[in-house]
Amino acid sequence: MKKSPNILLILADQQRYDCTGYSHTYPVKTPCLDGLSATGMSFTNAYTHIPICCPARQSLLNGRRPEAFGALWNYDSALVTGALAPSEYSWPRDLKAIGYRTGHTGKWHVNPEHGPAEYGFDDFIDEEYFAYRAAKYPDAKAQGGWYGGTDPVPAEDAHTHWLARRTAGLIEEYEAAGSPWLISMNFREPHPPCRPSSPFAEMYRSEEIPRWQSFEDDFKNKPYIQRQQLVNWGIENFSWKDWAPIVARYYAAISQVDDAVGIVLSKLDELKIQENTIVIYSTDHGDMCGGHRMMDKHYVMYDDVVRVPLIVRWPGISAKASVCNDFVYNLLDLPPTLLEISGLEPKDFFHGRSLVPLLRGSTPGDWRTEAVSTYNGQQFGLYTQRMIRGSRWKYVWNHTDTDEFYDTRNDPGELVNLIHDDEYRPVISYMRRKLYNELAGCGDGLVMSKWMESQLLENRKL
Repeated sequence: MKKSPNILLILADQQRYDCTGYSHTYPVKTPCLDGLSATGMSFTNAYTHIPICCPARQSLLNGRRPEAFGALWNYDSALVTGALAPSEYSWPRDLKAIGYRTGHTGKWHVNPEHGPAEYGFDDFIDEEYFAYRAAKYPDAKAQGGWYGGTDPVPAEDAHTHWLARRTAGLIEEYEAAGSPWLISMNFREPHPPCRPSSPFAEMYRSEEIPRWQSFEDDFKNKPYIQRQQLVNWGIENFSWKDWAPIVARYYAAISQVDDAVGIVLSKLDELKIQENTIVIYSTDHGDMCGGHRMMDKHYVMYDDVVRVPLIVRWPGISAKASVCNDFVYNLLDLPPTLLEISGLEPKDFFHGRSLVPLLRGSTPGDWRTEAVSTYNGQQFGLYTQRMIRGSRWKYVWNHTDTDEFYDTRNDPGELVNLIHDDEYRPVISYMRRKLYNELAGCGDGLVMSKWMESQLLENRKL
């Protein structure tokens, strides 16, 4: 009897959608991801529900927006915040209960005091890398601060490829045991500082890196905090000449991750289990990396950080080289999807929906037409935002500053804020109400107050 499908979930850290080869946007080389896209379904409108690491990853395990369980920002900042507790729901436990072997490899970033074993994973592989690296390359030093540099450790011993080999070994071990398995593989790249190894560090010449379409932002009519972000990082005077080598390293880190992904996919082929293994590739969120002249993420809801790659290869179900343009959440929609694929019922409290109908080529009539993302502040202070993004319009509710409204069809770089243009008042009102309905349905505390509710329902916002 054929066993239940294996699940290989691969997450990068801070990768933009437009920095994949298959997006045909910027000249980033990702042949392995392009091959995965050619044998499965790629999503052109996948959005993160929160563009910050810890809450995004916690939601992935729990199936709810982080505001529902009190994880508002990264727990390793100077600010005090909650994290998903082991007592909360975690769907890998459900898979383990029906006979799946479960492993987590690479970056954790879910709880500072509790590890993967307390959330349903049998095995955890990651922390031993640092001892391995220190023993083999005791003189290797990081370069370049937050702007990155070249890793003196060769690619074969960089975290990307060490992780790929260890994950491949775990696949072999699980497969030999005969049970279906779930492995969550988590890269630390291309999160800044980007330090690609040779030969990837030499792949891209800074003088050949095209400017981001969003680079020339004058911040006219934009929230104050965006300009302040440049000052906080000390990059307010950076030109494209300053940014180009940083972006080149970002490209290189992505290509290095792509190569490591290829090692793991080759193991599936070697073991002849690719036809019974669902492979998913995504990330927690994107990266500004010079977009809008900014660094990292924080205080913005631009597509640079909220639009993300998502590829699902489900042999025999998802058509090869298929493209889905529906709006999906890469992390909120995965818990119900993976439970359904495994023969289990999605939970009523999930905030996402199963992607199984889309993977089968059918879009339900009531499928969402927009995506909503949230933000609650981080190391430069508390600053809350809520975004709703449709096929053309994007509205950002900035509670303590001016709102944002973009026509992404005619202004894909999101450079012109139209929030005060009378022509768009009807559609802004519509987007505000839609945003309110989504937030209220998920129990977001920001709209539970009448003082805040009126901004969306009665347009009482300057």
